[in-house]
Amino acid sequence: MNYRHHYHAGNYADVFKHVLLLLLIRAMQRKEKGFLYLDTHAGRGGYDLSMPSVLPDGRSREPEHPAGIGRLWGASDLPPALNDYLGLVRRFNDRQGATGGELKYYPGSPWIAKLLLRAQDRMALCELRPDDAEALDFEFARESRVKVEVIDGYTGLKALLPPPEKRALVLIDPPFETKREFADIARGLRAALKRLPGAVIAVWYPITERARTEEFHHALLALATPTLFAEVNIAGAESPLKMKGCGLLILNPPWQIDREIRALLPVLRERLRAGPGASAVCDWLVPEK
Repeated sequence: MNYRHHYHAGNYADVFKHVLLLLLIRAMQRKEKGFLYLDTHAGRGGYDLSMPSVLPDGRSREPEHPAGIGRLWGASDLPPALNDYLGLVRRFNDRQGATGGELKYYPGSPWIAKLLLRAQDRMALCELRPDDAEALDFEFARESRVKVEVIDGYTGLKALLPPPEKRALVLIDPPFETKREFADIARGLRAALKRLPGAVIAVWYPITERARTEEFHHALLALATPTLFAEVNIAGAESPLKMKGCGLLILNPPWQIDREIRALLPVLRERLRAGPGASAVCDWLVPEK
């Protein structure tokens, strides 16, 4: 495993993913009953944006957060959901020691979730990379409602579902280091739904080749589970960018979450665009029954 999310922390894909994750958690909390938040590829939990990004071969790379969270930081004309998201980032940034309103620290999905969880909710964080798992364990060592598992995320789906609460929000956000990742996700989804058919499952994916994305979507039709997908492309097909966009699949989406996402996507598209041809879409892959 060579992937390190520190290189990409706070980029446009993180903004997209974390804004939608926030909407999902808020939707889950419309019911009083608690739920399990399960993060299958949790990473380190949070990131210091001031640390230089140095590749294994010694080359440095430009930080990606200025074109992501940096485009929202300090903005005053954003819709409530984006202000909610920025408020969480500020809380994390401040608790890590940033001063004067400077953006220095960015929360990964574990901290986005932790800052929102109620007393009746729990978190389970899976991370296979030992150093990242150790960092996670240190971050949440004093939190009784957080469990860190040094385990493959797809194994975690089998081991941790169903939870005692019988309600779960699962985030699957793998590194996509291998060509079999889409197939692994499909197998993981089948296993998760077998254990908890009503689980709300969000799957982040990159858009690098449209054909691969469409093949992945087609493979999920066999699950016959209500599935929503949202995508944002920050540039058109002619752009030299390798990853022109990203998406989030949501299985068993909470009621009316599609309306909330559709209202936000145009704002994200315009704020995060990197060139002509930027686009955004939210539609049903498998309609609600």
